[in-house]
Amino acid sequence: MESLNSHKKNHFMKQIVLTFILVVSSLSSYAQSGVERKQLFDYDWKFFLGDASKAKTSDFNDTSWQSLDLPHDWSIEGRVNPKNPTKGAGGYFPAGIGWYRKTFQAPDAWKTEKIAIYFEGVYMNSEVFINGKSLGVHPYGYTSFSYDLTPYLNFGKENVIAVRVDNSQHVNSRWYSGSGIYRHVWMMVTNPVHVAQWGAAITTPVVSAKKATVQVKTWVKNETSSVQRIVVKTILWNKSSKNAGNGQTQIELPANSEKEITQILTVSNPMLWTPETPYLYQAQIQVLQDKKVLDDTKTNFGIRSIKFTVENGFQLNGKTVKINGGCVHHENGCLGSAAFDRAEERKIQLLKAGGFNAVRTSHNPPSEAFLDACDRLGLLVMDESFDCWKVGKNPNDYSKYFNEWWQRDLDAMVLRDRNHPSIFIWSIGNEIPERGKPDAVKTASMMIDELKKMDATRPVTSAIVENGKDWTIMDSLMVVHDVAGYNYHLFAAPTDHQRVPSRMIVQTESYPKDAFVNWKLVQDNSYVLGDFVWTAIDYLGEAGIGRTFYSGETPGENWDNDMFPIHAAYCGDIDLIGWRKPISHYRSMLYNDNEKLYMAVREPEPEPLEIKETWWSVWPTWESWTWHGFEGRSINVEVYSKYPKVRLYQDNKLVGEQATSRDQQFKATFAVPYSAGQLKAVGIENGKEMESIVLQTAGDAAKIKLTADRKEMTANGQDLIFVTVEITDKNGVIQPNAANRLQFKMDGPGVIAGVDNANIKDLDPYVSNSRKAWKGRALVVIKSTHNVGEIKLTVISADLKEATIKMNTKGNK
Repeated sequence: MESLNSHKKNHFMKQIVLTFILVVSSLSSYAQSGVERKQLFDYDWKFFLGDASKAKTSDFNDTSWQSLDLPHDWSIEGRVNPKNPTKGAGGYFPAGIGWYRKTFQAPDAWKTEKIAIYFEGVYMNSEVFINGKSLGVHPYGYTSFSYDLTPYLNFGKENVIAVRVDNSQHVNSRWYSGSGIYRHVWMMVTNPVHVAQWGAAITTPVVSAKKATVQVKTWVKNETSSVQRIVVKTILWNKSSKNAGNGQTQIELPANSEKEITQILTVSNPMLWTPETPYLYQAQIQVLQDKKVLDDTKTNFGIRSIKFTVENGFQLNGKTVKINGGCVHHENGCLGSAAFDRAEERKIQLLKAGGFNAVRTSHNPPSEAFLDACDRLGLLVMDESFDCWKVGKNPNDYSKYFNEWWQRDLDAMVLRDRNHPSIFIWSIGNEIPERGKPDAVKTASMMIDELKKMDATRPVTSAIVENGKDWTIMDSLMVVHDVAGYNYHLFAAPTDHQRVPSRMIVQTESYPKDAFVNWKLVQDNSYVLGDFVWTAIDYLGEAGIGRTFYSGETPGENWDNDMFPIHAAYCGDIDLIGWRKPISHYRSMLYNDNEKLYMAVREPEPEPLEIKETWWSVWPTWESWTWHGFEGRSINVEVYSKYPKVRLYQDNKLVGEQATSRDQQFKATFAVPYSAGQLKAVGIENGKEMESIVLQTAGDAAKIKLTADRKEMTANGQDLIFVTVEITDKNGVIQPNAANRLQFKMDGPGVIAGVDNANIKDLDPYVSNSRKAWKGRALVVIKSTHNVGEIKLTVISADLKEATIKMNTKGNK
């Protein structure tokens, strides 16, 4: 990885009031001199699950190996089994050692260029070989890295890249990690005089409605043996591809050197980036010599200012924004950790639809596609580096590598990500075991000093949890952070504020059931920036957290107490197939005004059994008025409302009217004797019925309904369409008790990449052509091939009429 040590200077001096105004960006590839600077290297790999020590050599015969494209996660392709070494923490999935190989031509045109291979993420302990030569080992599975290939290539001939991935030592991550080259791989082809890797940093000293002063810092490398006289030219483009500002600087680069260039540009009448209006500009940075373009990059960026104060909390472009955040893990449900661009984009769309305005990347840096989607769609990000420091939580976690690797991995996160407009705060850790001890303060200060050399425009936090002792023992650790991160401790904020009035607080994790009380603390206290619930979306691993259970079943939710067959977490607002649970609608309603009325039914207890809750659970609640066997029994119906009052009707007869103001936590509960029929909730304002929502008892399962999130995808071998399967009665009402076995058949240029139903106890494989429905739903993920044409998915189930849906693939631009 290319070093940018020369850019580090001017330590950020901490102040009680932190003001950061910046323009932020995301480096992308651009064609120059007929050679693509950044070339996708995902296709036509060979894979072998197991160790093969001779596979690093060029003449190794890999014809019997599996052929595949990246990104790839071999763990999700295996079967969940209690004997697998990942245990409940990793969802009982298989892991082990795997090898990847790719044979490629290095054209003669590359002889005068610098060639590097760039891995966005490999889990974990990867060793990369080129033509039998080891390029290095990279332990951490969540950071990006690259190697210079130039000295080892055979130009005009075949070359072989081999990658050994060792995910055999467990437990090493919280939670599901996946295994393999699970993010993109790129071949970087540049002139020996070029912009350094991650070598652009764009900030703005001043932002106003009339103009923004844009500061562009560029690190240029001269990897030749002679002095180079060059021009660095920067052009800013708006959304309409019109020039919004430009500048150029002449410099002299000594042989084998790197130099920082600072340019000040002005954008008139700037469009500001916000979650509601995520406006992106583009910066084009060119390196020229004698009017010839040596290097050419383009960078998407957004103009915005951020400010943090005790008096006004977090302000974006001068306006206070309260954070309604959710924690997420990096995997994508039935796709495992494979970071397909469309899966990452869909995840952000689900979060936005769920009412969130921020996400915490717990507990590791995310994929580039994830951050690009946050920039493009408008979602604020807390970017987090590590789950532990020097003291580990599991036998084989990052603590084994921290002392040797923390600086390289922290640099990789910050230098790669610092230019994304969506990132508003950094996190350097989560529930560090040594918290409360002097060494934790020393380590935190060390990392913060390093981080601020790279980016002084954002505050730094880490997630701190109570350790069974006096909470105030954490003060010494919190004070070295710009913002104090509280896990499950926001109730202490008012008293903490009296003790430490300069402290700004964000709740980095919270229990789902505490939505209202946390919302109230956020709203009522300016020094509380917001709340991140644990979690926004269900995830593989940490088996059992968020579960409810019946009396007589194994109690608790601790993954360490063998919860098999449970192999995933159920504490998310959104489940594994993308369905919003009732708690999602309630939380969104607290923070937003786009949804004002929602109704769900609390699951009745099947006497004599009782439903038992756990710390991270909420009472199982469903969009259903189908409760056969409970006729005549009283069932609680919940109505969430931003109207002053609500009415509930059963079969058009008034059940009652209740207030749903802040004093009632925007919620009404009606006890209704169950009988098949209809429930209708109505929002009341000034005595008038304004809006209604209906739940209808479902009849017997009769039909299969298929809904695709898109009708067309790109034929690039990586694009995805998510198809929701619903079992309904003859009238189209979802049958919530349907558990039909579904068979999936594909015709045309598409393959089934994954299947799911959100049931965290279901042991069916996630890569399959069959799945049972759960609560009347299932999900099929279709991946494109490299061919264009019509795709048809057929879903078959006994006693139900088969259903088909057609989609198309289009040419890859």
